[in-house]
Amino acid sequence: MDEGLDRPPSREIIRLTGAFRFLRPYRTQIVLASIALVVTATVTLSIGQGMRVVIDRGFGDGSDLILIESIALFAVLVVLLTAGTFARFYFVSWVGERVSADIRRAVFGHLVHLHPGFFESNQPTEIQSRITTDTTLLQTVIGSSVSIALRNALMFLGGLVLLFVTNAKLSLLVIASVPFVVAPVILFGRKVRQLSRTSQDRLADVGSYAGEALRQIKIVQSFNHQDRDQAAFSERVELAFRVAVRRIRQRSWLVAIVMLLVLSAIATMLWVGGRDVLAGSITPGELAAFIFYAFIVAGSVGAISEVYSDLQRAAGATERLLELLAAESALPEPAVAEVPAEPLTLALKEVAFTYPTRPESPVLKEVSFDVAPGEMVALVGPSGAGKSTILDLLQRFYDPVAGAIEFGGVDLRRMRLTALRDLVGYVPQDPVLFAGTLHDNLVYGRPDADDAMVAASLKLAHADSFVAGLPDGLDTVVGEGGVGLSGGQRQRLAIARALLVDPKILLLDEATSALDAQSEEHIRESLKDMQGQRTIVVIAHRLSTVRQADRILVLDQGLLVASGTHEALLEDSELYARFVRIQFASHGGDRSSRVGAASAEATRSAAETLAADGGEGNGEELSPGPEHRYTG
Repeated sequence: MDEGLDRPPSREIIRLTGAFRFLRPYRTQIVLASIALVVTATVTLSIGQGMRVVIDRGFGDGSDLILIESIALFAVLVVLLTAGTFARFYFVSWVGERVSADIRRAVFGHLVHLHPGFFESNQPTEIQSRITTDTTLLQTVIGSSVSIALRNALMFLGGLVLLFVTNAKLSLLVIASVPFVVAPVILFGRKVRQLSRTSQDRLADVGSYAGEALRQIKIVQSFNHQDRDQAAFSERVELAFRVAVRRIRQRSWLVAIVMLLVLSAIATMLWVGGRDVLAGSITPGELAAFIFYAFIVAGSVGAISEVYSDLQRAAGATERLLELLAAESALPEPAVAEVPAEPLTLALKEVAFTYPTRPESPVLKEVSFDVAPGEMVALVGPSGAGKSTILDLLQRFYDPVAGAIEFGGVDLRRMRLTALRDLVGYVPQDPVLFAGTLHDNLVYGRPDADDAMVAASLKLAHADSFVAGLPDGLDTVVGEGGVGLSGGQRQRLAIARALLVDPKILLLDEATSALDAQSEEHIRESLKDMQGQRTIVVIAHRLSTVRQADRILVLDQGLLVASGTHEALLEDSELYARFVRIQFASHGGDRSSRVGAASAEATRSAAETLAADGGEGNGEELSPGPEHRYTG
């Protein structure tokens, strides 16, 4: 059972009031809707008195004039009721839609500023369901159910007063029946509330699973996983259905029992009232008016009992949305921001880090190094060494658990996040493009970029030729994730997007892995042109890119184990030399000669031979041996 079910019942209602702050800006519309609500309730209640007059004076006295006047008054009431119903429905529905839109904006605006670690423990697809499904439910409740509840509450109170005015004796029967009607509402309502929260969670699971499978449809089909995914999805759908059926069953029992009790009370009143009419103690008109008000009161109770269930569902939805709005970022902004000094240096000082979801597994252990302005530094090492984590820390997606990272002598935690990230351009290993045009994707980080700036960044990333060859050029529309483009094309566009913001520090996470040898050579030339102009930190698996760096940092199991130039590391780092041997081994020579190249000198000669051939690895990745899996 969901943990939310353990919360005290009253808290659900309190949670529902959390949405009221979104209503405050629309007081005018709410007041107009309330006026219309009072008018329609008053008009409806007035009909009962009209019935009494018509029956007692019109029919009883045989007066045509009284009958005509009554019908005319009834027509006026109908017009007022129609106008009031239109105004009430319009303004209440408008407020419901407006508040739902505001909540969606507020939740999304809050989420996009939360730290990335939040989305490791909270599935984005489940959050997406909250933003859509839960806000839609709230819209329905605010735009309909609340109005119905208020209208019927007024009708109930007004009808109850008029019952006593019409006949106090019969009214006591109504009062006596109220506890029997209210008790099932409370008892069944609590169960409905619990099942409503669980039902919303199960629906979120359904949407989450479907979204993930459809986004990764190529993998699903490549492994012929369709039938198993369909079975797993069906299981989730059936679970959601079973929970919904339990909720519907409880609600159905609630409505049925309330109606049974209400109609039983009315039958009793008819019997008692009929005997009084026969005895002459009340008039037929009074009995008709009383029965009318009794039906009004009974209908109001029945409607409120139904709406009460909707309010319980809305309480669960509100709670889920408010949980998102209450989530706090683990990356607090400084009270007083500091500005790094120019020229911009980069320094890691005894940095240690563990991911929040894996606190027992340290990723970095007291890593320290400096990067001078304009220097190009390459990070190499086996998978899990902490290379990509360093790039995340440099953008302050996380804070180190120990040590500090400084830009220009200023700890990143003392800088504004926006100011920090304005200094950085980032190209991920798996380039991310958003649904839209190529131009939209390129100016993602710099919306004010002009055509000349866009063209320059495309040229520097060597993406101008393939973009020019597209029928619609920069207006070409791509799907989510860059569907319709090759991996190399997406990678070059990601590089161009990062360069367009003109960053002080360029972070490249294996940014040439999907490029062919010629495109990679072009990017290497661009990097060479940028050396000295901006600081470059690159995670590299290819020897050609590694050799180009001013300095190479070798990481292993979260430790910085070696640092230096390519030639120096061949002499001093067996781990780095092994990587070079493995890459060289994949390009020729018999196995014995490759395995025998154990000395650093022989390894260096082999690498230089590759360079002399113009291939420098020919764009191949460093393939790991059994000791290290070198995938970053």
